[in-house]
Amino acid sequence: MIQKKICLLGGFAVGKSSLVRRFVSGMFSETYRTTIGVTIEKKSLEAAGQQVDLLIWDLYGEDEFQSIRESYLRGSSGYILVVDGTRRATLETAESLHRMAAAALGAVPFVLIVNKLDLRSEWEVDEDTLSRLRRQGWLILLSSARPGKESKTCLRNSPPK
Repeated sequence: MIQKKICLLGGFAVGKSSLVRRFVSGMFSETYRTTIGVTIEKKSLEAAGQQVDLLIWDLYGEDEFQSIRESYLRGSSGYILVVDGTRRATLETAESLHRMAAAALGAVPFVLIVNKLDLRSEWEVDEDTLSRLRRQGWLILLSSARPGKESKTCLRNSPPK
């Protein structure tokens, strides 16, 4: 068995906990709960014929009042940056967190998830910005934790049509 620690990083209220809950248990809740500190979830998968246990560290949201502690990142095999597509400032927070995580962890895999695809018509994060990040080598996935028609397109790495 292989065990990997993955950290979720992002601004306040971007949907990190909702994405984790949807991924681990298939559930979604309209009720918002602020993560205090870190919540750790486990998801077992099979990859290349081996069992892989993902330990997903859902870290509290970064904002002007609190910053992510680098100590939470120690031992991570990679990280996921989460952005709320309806709030451009959360992308700037994610870029800052990426610089911090890359300095602390070195060259580990990471992905950017632009969340709230169900609210695509309200997005402030534009395709030109995402294209720029893709050209820099960023893997970008568009997602929604909310069930419904958009959840069928959950986690895609292509520009929306």
